[in-house]
Amino acid sequence: MDDKKFTTTSGLEIKELYTVARPSDERPGIFPFTRGIQKDMYRGRLWTMRQYAGFSTAEESNKRYHYLLNQGTMGLSVAFDLPTQIGYDSDHEMAEGEVGKVGVAIDSLKDMEILFDGIELKKITTSMTINATASILLAMYIALAKKQGADIKQISGTIQNDILKEYAARGTYIYPPKPSMRIITDIFEYCSKEVPKWNTISISGYHIREAGSTAVQELAFTLANGKAYLNAALEKGLDINVFAKRLSFFFNCHNNFFEEIAKFRAARRMWAHITKELGATDEKAQMLRFHTQTGGSTLTAQQPLNNVIRVSNQAMAAVLGGTQSLHTNGYDEALSLPTEAAAKIALRTQQIIAFESGVTDTVDPLAGSYFVENLTDEIEAAAQLYIDKIDAMGGSVQAIENGYIQDEIAGASYQYQVEVEEGSRVIVGVNKFTQQQEGITDVMNIDESIRLIQTEKLKKLKQERDNFVVETALNNLKKAAEGSENLMPYILDSVEAYATLGEIADTLRSVFGEY
Repeated sequence: MDDKKFTTTSGLEIKELYTVARPSDERPGIFPFTRGIQKDMYRGRLWTMRQYAGFSTAEESNKRYHYLLNQGTMGLSVAFDLPTQIGYDSDHEMAEGEVGKVGVAIDSLKDMEILFDGIELKKITTSMTINATASILLAMYIALAKKQGADIKQISGTIQNDILKEYAARGTYIYPPKPSMRIITDIFEYCSKEVPKWNTISISGYHIREAGSTAVQELAFTLANGKAYLNAALEKGLDINVFAKRLSFFFNCHNNFFEEIAKFRAARRMWAHITKELGATDEKAQMLRFHTQTGGSTLTAQQPLNNVIRVSNQAMAAVLGGTQSLHTNGYDEALSLPTEAAAKIALRTQQIIAFESGVTDTVDPLAGSYFVENLTDEIEAAAQLYIDKIDAMGGSVQAIENGYIQDEIAGASYQYQVEVEEGSRVIVGVNKFTQQQEGITDVMNIDESIRLIQTEKLKKLKQERDNFVVETALNNLKKAAEGSENLMPYILDSVEAYATLGEIADTLRSVFGEY
């Protein structure tokens, strides 16, 4: 037994005993923010309990949003279906079999109006998990806020808008990397002037981890992508002290409790140094603010109630790691979209941690732990090696075009699967402590008829709108795309004329092509 090696999921060796940590007199709320970005952290304000939801039609998702708000959720987080994510209307042949399945179908501003019916946008924050079509969905949100009479300078929320990780890990891209980066920096520029409280990008490690990366890779590739966005914005002449304040991050939280906490602490410290090196002098521009979602890929279809414990463990690690916002997964998500009952348990998990566990009473409760401090340093050092390698290639865009990041993730994913199949990595209920299935009968099913409903809505919309105004707006957008003007005002004009998501994406496809 003596020669058994204990390691984290990233392969970092865990010693039997830790006695001395690097002496740290770092304070929370002060550079490099290892211990948290606020001096008082959750004593001053809890993280935002933001439940991710969206399925079927805008009408159905609207009911779920009202339910979640009534249960005490503090912010909404919208999941879009696959056609919406890749710029196809629900009546397009490419949308067949996918409408309303993994999120809500949004074809036009009309759907956005229904989605937020009875919800005042000026009173909530909304996060939208959308990338290739982020500019269009953001324009719809802004248009709706204007229709509701809100001051758009005051509305707040986040769009994911992180296209680099789509090429690396997830696949819902439309245009080639260079025009995609142009759209993203256009959003940065537009929002810094018109919608200054909006977080214009949520640089995502979540999907990198879901694709099979280790914790260290998730951290390294996410920060390397963040660096690429900073450089793109600097090249456009934007002020890092302004736009870097509106960047946020989106991390995964997996099962290895201490590794995840150390990962979050290392992330803050590393980002503070990255932004400082690129010229940020304002502390708010050096702070890494992040949303966390518990690990979808860790959930098992076998013995699904075990997932309640997994999610609780992961949520506690995210809170001890100092997250600003948290989504907890439903226990049934390995089987279907979460039912209302599963969504409620997931939200109650956060509320119990917040109000009953006592972990929010002091800032960074695990600081000074020999183990946690050492692990934070080791994760930082291992992630930095990756970032140095990516920098040497010319940055993330090059590393993705070379296939380097994709290959590293694939290798880690393969290794993990081998360990599960050999049994050296135990997954309770899957390769150990198995039993005859306990049935969960109540799962969410999305009906194929949703496509017909959406198609009828589109037909009606096209009959009722002023098609001349739509055509003019789309022509203006095409001309802007062929030149170098900021595209956001033209996308907003098109949305307000009730051009559909697919029509706008097709206009841009005609100029930029597809990747």
